[in-house]
Amino acid sequence: MSPDIVTQLKDAGIQPSAQRLAVAEYVLATDAHPSADEVLAQVQASFPMLSRATVYNTLNLFVEKGLLRQLVLAEGRTVFDPRLEPHHHFIDDESGRIEDVPWDAVRVGEVKGLKGYEVREYMVVMRGRKLGGPRMQKKR
Repeated sequence: MSPDIVTQLKDAGIQPSAQRLAVAEYVLATDAHPSADEVLAQVQASFPMLSRATVYNTLNLFVEKGLLRQLVLAEGRTVFDPRLEPHHHFIDDESGRIEDVPWDAVRVGEVKGLKGYEVREYMVVMRGRKLGGPRMQKKR
């Protein structure tokens, strides 16, 4: 267990229980955008007594305390993103993999100029096919 994770949780006002630390060790360090069930499967491999309810409650707490972002990037699929700074996303049609795209890589028109809207935040979600490199298997 990383002392940085303990400090990160404490700094966010979260009591670092063994279960929370097990979830944090994975979800705060991954570059994937896992669903709650994917977090559960990953963490249960090394912490088998972890319950589904604990994972869901812990993820919701992390979102509430600002350690994670909860995103719906595809219909019916909620994922969690530990990267809090502004960035965009690319979803590969074949694999379903979600990748981060640097903020400056995409130019968006004047969002603040939308009349009748107060924009709090925005991101671009792109879908397509990743070119080059090995093809990934589609997630099921």
